[in-house]
Amino acid sequence: MTRTYIWLAIGFLFLIYGTVAVFVALDRYSHSASDTLRPFLITMVPVWAITIAGALVLIRARPK
Repeated sequence: MTRTYIWLAIGFLFLIYGTVAVFVALDRYSHSASDTLRPFLITMVPVWAITIAGALVLIRARPK
């Protein structure tokens, strides 16, 4: 069970890094806040939702 939490923490760190990288990439050539935020949210909300759902499945899994 502890290994699961360690892998989840490592995955969370990669997710944070990826989120920041996506924001920086979208912000680089944007001309307004809406040019950055709308594509960022459209891109990252599904990624975060799937990640949270997957993490909950792993945490709730009972070892046999």
